[in-house]
Amino acid sequence: MKNFDATSTTDEVLSGMDLRGKRVFITGVSAGLGVETARALVAHGADVIGTVRDLDKAHGATKVVRDAAERSGSSFEIVNMDLADLASVRAVSDTMAAAQKPFDLVVANAGIMATPFGKTKDGFELQFGTNVLGHYVLINRLAPLIREGGRVIVLSSNGHRFADVDLDDPNFEHTPYDPWVAYGRSKTGDALLAVAFDARHRHRGVRAASIHPGVIQTELIRNMEPEAFQAAFTAMNEQHLALGNPPFEVKTPAQGAATTIWAGIVADAATIGGQYCEDCHVGSVLADDAVVSAFGAGLRPFAIDPARADALWEKAGELVGERF
Repeated sequence: MKNFDATSTTDEVLSGMDLRGKRVFITGVSAGLGVETARALVAHGADVIGTVRDLDKAHGATKVVRDAAERSGSSFEIVNMDLADLASVRAVSDTMAAAQKPFDLVVANAGIMATPFGKTKDGFELQFGTNVLGHYVLINRLAPLIREGGRVIVLSSNGHRFADVDLDDPNFEHTPYDPWVAYGRSKTGDALLAVAFDARHRHRGVRAASIHPGVIQTELIRNMEPEAFQAAFTAMNEQHLALGNPPFEVKTPAQGAATTIWAGIVADAATIGGQYCEDCHVGSVLADDAVVSAFGAGLRPFAIDPARADALWEKAGELVGERF
């Protein structure tokens, strides 16, 4: 199999592949990585259903996807869903279940980053509730529709290194709120979600992995003041250079979405199952005391620890009132 890397694009990863007959469900297809992931898949013949929070905005943002689907003869459909509202998540998953059409790939792509403190409609801390609990309910409810040989890809981030999950205080009721700590907790939660899902479904040939897409300037930064983002980016880059790394380069959406496509379609299932992937490879586990820049590669051991994954799974089920 060809080796891909940090500079590989979605079209390079899918070069020569015919995905006709494949069905894919993707959350968050109205911006950035979601748009590019959907575009690449429909361009190669896959039928894609994507979720959006704002149908009017999404119609314009996804024109490139609809155009690609028309050229390839595939289909692209958008549905309204808000991960921060579990009633919305359940309504969409119920609709999918009623249709009884199987999926080959489910991509938990949508997410929010470093938001001011807030709560979901169900009362959970906004980042954990949206990025982790919303996807926990969704992928579990879609699980019976995933074909043998199918996959679930959950978008994590190297931002998981900011913080492990806090299962004793997931809603910051006893901890001072920090937007980056909350983001780190949620991205660790996403990585652990993939570990737990994989453990529970591999027996039937369905595998799951989490991925870090790289640093891409997408609408994920919409909740941050431009000056605050630039200051944080500059500080992280200075630390990156101080550790002896070459100047950091931001990825394009096509390069960022390539790892989603690689892990979801191209890579060997046994290779990616239960793993955290980046730059179109399985990520390397860092030593506990490893000093690494915010832009550096590698994952902390807590992000793929099976015991932590089981604990998160139990806690998520308790919080949302729905166990799988």
